[in-house]
Amino acid sequence: MNSSFLEIRKISKVFSPNKNVEVKALSDINISIHRGEFAVLSGPSGSGKTTLLNIIGGLDGASCGDVLLDGIAITALDERQLSHLRRDHIGFVFQAYNLIPVLTARENIEYVMRLQGRSQAECGQRSAEVAAKLDISELLDKLPNQLSGGQQQRVAVARAVASKPKLILADEPTANLDSKSAANLMDMMQQLNEDEGITIVFSSHDPLVISKAKHSIVLRDGEVVANDHVG
Repeated sequence: MNSSFLEIRKISKVFSPNKNVEVKALSDINISIHRGEFAVLSGPSGSGKTTLLNIIGGLDGASCGDVLLDGIAITALDERQLSHLRRDHIGFVFQAYNLIPVLTARENIEYVMRLQGRSQAECGQRSAEVAAKLDISELLDKLPNQLSGGQQQRVAVARAVASKPKLILADEPTANLDSKSAANLMDMMQQLNEDEGITIVFSSHDPLVISKAKHSIVLRDGEVVANDHVG
């Protein structure tokens, strides 16, 4: 639990909407997250939470600095290497769910494992196992448009954890959920974190999400203003 796992070193990000304007989204971010931690990035809108998550996940590049995931320098990888890293080691949970509309819940959950070349038997066994943990076994043959928002979010979480990634990144995962669904989702994510030992990093300004964190990181105006381990 105390081994260094995710290292964010001197990360800055500058956007240039046009040649006369520069917007500094992140400034000299330094964070160390241990293996198996349940960490939350919080802060007001525009503080840089989503930008930092995207850089950690290799979805966006930093202007300067380094991100190391389990010893792999993400910021030094080319696009093909990043694609393989995301496929094999990182699970994503997006605010908008991003489920594939023509695939059933089961097929969405198995999607990453299929890309990895795992057998049909292994995919079926793992999807059933994760669905049972998230209480969505009865939804596996339904399409996304037949599911409620909370159900779609649980399928998205199942897809993220099914391939047993090293890291899960979740961007405002409770933003579109009612308070009961949000509480249930957080309890399930916390249980998955404890049962499977997957490192989880959320971004959120939801007090419920923040209260579940074992590692709380607060951003404001692109800078870290608090970085505390809880309990």
